[in-house]
Amino acid sequence: MSGAALVEVIGVSKRFGSLTVIDDLSFEVASGEALGIVGPNGAGKTTALSLVAGDLRPHRGVIRLDGQDITRLPANARCRLGIGRTAQIPRPFGGLTTFENVLVGATFGRTRGQRSDAQAIEAAVEAMTRVGMAAKANIPAGALTLLERKRLELARALATGPRVLLLDEIAGGLADEEIGDLVTTIGEMRAGGVTIVWIEHIVHALLSVVDRIVAMDFGRKLTEGEPHEVMSSRAVRDVYLGTDPEAQ
Repeated sequence: MSGAALVEVIGVSKRFGSLTVIDDLSFEVASGEALGIVGPNGAGKTTALSLVAGDLRPHRGVIRLDGQDITRLPANARCRLGIGRTAQIPRPFGGLTTFENVLVGATFGRTRGQRSDAQAIEAAVEAMTRVGMAAKANIPAGALTLLERKRLELARALATGPRVLLLDEIAGGLADEEIGDLVTTIGEMRAGGVTIVWIEHIVHALLSVVDRIVAMDFGRKLTEGEPHEVMSSRAVRDVYLGTDPEAQ
């Protein structure tokens, strides 16, 4: 990992009742880096992302953004500090249009209070254009297809002006061509200085973008390192792939 750590997750644990979902998890993400997180269903990947985003709070451990302890900050405060995320199951404001959904992100994101109305509109239009949703601007979000809702999730997160973008299986359900377009878009975001943390089951998409991979199992970090080495390791193949990673 090169560069200073922008995101630090240090000894974090999360329980739901008597069930420990995240168990003493630690990892770092450098500024400008793209980190992939993999693991079987139930490994705790989405919970880990929710802890970084502020949707959940840990029972133990520390989370830092650019050296600042954000462990107890709510999600809206973290968004204003520059943490954006997409949800595995899209959650648009169904009664608003696509444009209005993205405008919410542009208005209340990291630059809240710094953008004029015209600048927020411009940021929303730019985000929709980057993910191929400009033609759907006036369609109610509740009428969008699943794939369009996933694109809307990405556009709304982009419009917040994130320093760190947390992606939760954003490629799930997309056709191969759409995945290729998505990979290009994420690569462009990273080239523009956005740090990426990406959970994904579509391995070839991850391998096209990320610098490192963290593999999880039962809420713990199983291993981490160079993407192809991690995905070809026996431990990861046993618990996650169960097959030759080149076949994915």
